[in-house]
Amino acid sequence: MKRRIEPGLVDALFARLVANEELTTAEKRTAGRGALEELAALRPGRSVEVRVPFVGAVQAIGGPRHTRGTPPNVVEIDLDTWLDLACGRTGWDDAVSEGKVGASGIRADLSEALPLFQGRQP
Repeated sequence: MKRRIEPGLVDALFARLVANEELTTAEKRTAGRGALEELAALRPGRSVEVRVPFVGAVQAIGGPRHTRGTPPNVVEIDLDTWLDLACGRTGWDDAVSEGKVGASGIRADLSEALPLFQGRQP
């Protein structure tokens, strides 16, 4: 997958999130899109579609490939929850049990892929 956002920028934004710094809306969207790209790069595949409304969507995770119509495995997450999951401020099971994640399909569990940025240095 060709990345559209510079990984160093994404790492820097997530370092700020981990340090509990406030990001602007534009910075949050950039971080959210960068995290989607990171997920697709680290867990390549096309069996799960991960959607963050108003930010983007990627297909990731190995397994049966989806090509047409609504994917059988979909994860939909709001931006703030996606950022919290990506940097380890909240766990997958907690976010799901609190109703912050919409996940359908047998492969729509991202717990093994998250967090993406916890403990990384920019």
